Amino acid sequence: MLDDLDLSTIADDRMRELVVRLLNIIETVTADLRAAQAENQRLRDEIARLKGEQGQPPTKPTTPVPPTPNHSSERERRRPIERVKRGKRDQIVIDRTQPLAVDPAILPPDAQFKGYEEVVVQDVVIRTDNVLFRKEKWYAPSTGQTYLAPLPAGYQGAFGPGIQALVLVFYFASQMTEPKIADFLAHVGISISDGQISNLLIKDQVPFHTEKDAVYAAGLRSSPWQHLDDTSTRVNGQNRHCQVVTNPLHTTFITTEAKDRLTIVDVLRNGAPRTFRLNDEAFGYLEQAGVSQITRTKLLPLPRDQTVDAATFQHWLAAVVPTVGDQTRKWIVDAAAVAAYHAQTEWPIVRLLVCDGALQFTWVSEELALCWVHEGRHYKKLLPVVPSHRAALDTFLDDFWDYYDQLLAYREQPHATERQRLADAFDRLFSTKTGYWALDERIALTKAKKVSLLLVLSRPEIPLHNNPAELGARQRVRKRAISFGPRTAEGAKAWDTFMSLAATTKQLRVSFYQYIHDRISGTNQIPPLNELIDERAKDLNLGASWTVS
Repeated sequence: MLDDLDLSTIADDRMRELVVRLLNIIETVTADLRAAQAENQRLRDEIARLKGEQGQPPTKPTTPVPPTPNHSSERERRRPIERVKRGKRDQIVIDRTQPLAVDPAILPPDAQFKGYEEVVVQDVVIRTDNVLFRKEKWYAPSTGQTYLAPLPAGYQGAFGPGIQALVLVFYFASQMTEPKIADFLAHVGISISDGQISNLLIKDQVPFHTEKDAVYAAGLRSSPWQHLDDTSTRVNGQNRHCQVVTNPLHTTFITTEAKDRLTIVDVLRNGAPRTFRLNDEAFGYLEQAGVSQITRTKLLPLPRDQTVDAATFQHWLAAVVPTVGDQTRKWIVDAAAVAAYHAQTEWPIVRLLVCDGALQFTWVSEELALCWVHEGRHYKKLLPVVPSHRAALDTFLDDFWDYYDQLLAYREQPHATERQRLADAFDRLFSTKTGYWALDERIALTKAKKVSLLLVLSRPEIPLHNNPAELGARQRVRKRAISFGPRTAEGAKAWDTFMSLAATTKQLRVSFYQYIHDRISGTNQIPPLNELIDERAKDLNLGASWTVS
């Protein structure tokens, strides 16, 4: 009956409005029922677990049923493109050339040499290179000292730079576990324990930690904007958060205990001690947050335009607003931390964040660009049961991604006339009324984000989505699924450092293995990664619109 329902055939306006209301009530009741069923099953599973039993296992249906809701928007936003197979010859480094001759016995007397036909074959040689170093030992009676020849660079300990580099690449770039790395090395002929592998991964890595910090600083100054996202992680069984900061030239992972606004400021300052500052900017944030005039007046006697540490600032607050509520105190602290971040000069200031719109990201940067793909996922979560509502949703999503394609085209060729046209088209698209209440509410929520969704019109160099940060977070998720998580703060730091360096070298088209081997062996033929970032940032000009303005 609902499949054939055509509201336009109902002549009576009140009757037609009544049917519309009933259809939307069906949608609301169905959504509530679906949520209640899921919650009931979760509670049943929890009761079974408490009884020492197992919950309902996930099973695939044997008959065709509507697919499990997929909230990803990748399929809609991506348009089919013709795949052209490209040769890899230019990307392959030739290590040696070996001429191959034709057996003269098979050549006819009149055979003429016509040059060579080249064939490239890739291979790798895996063998042991165990070295017995015979270190000269001298003794001088005059000084009473023994003089011993030092080991070559990279050979400190029982394992050379080749093994050290392989272990780091296998664990952090190839997502292998420590036991599997030990298995591989054992098959090659190396005697090494899981504990020794663990030490190679996390011990004595100060030079890499230092270079990672330099890479992060270079990545932050390479553009006025950065992607930012987070995912859960664990350290010694405790829940933590992994923050992912990235742009086209770097990806940096930072593990934190929380993910509030103060933590985001800490991340953008690479964990430097927190500082606070009361100035016009801070008071502007407080007014925007709705902090009362009375409370703001109490803060006026405090020193202005002076950056102080956390202890001093808390002492100030205890003196002038000792009984203020927790939420108001949080707003004051956040506002002062953000103001201090914008006033400091030790770390490059991020002027625009591309993110998913979580509250902790607000205030931190001058501008906030929201992810269109993330916005599209909200519509994918709508599961209408009324056919006309499904049709309305499908039609709107088509229009949604068509508009997205127009924004992509604008990024390639920005123009003032097109900028105004797209702004007007946004207003028309997101003023659509479909009669499907849940969809209309979702459309209105998107329209309210116009400024953040359309920053690309004034900043054409910024992406329309936050996929780079989400892909970085996915790397941590995969690592977490395979290795669970580090057990010490030292291990967590190693995870952050080497995952950052692995991702960044890939972006810079530098071999991660060769980079690690270069640093461990002390040859230093590969330039510092931060210098590569600075050099390539000049060519990319990722802050073109800021330069113009």
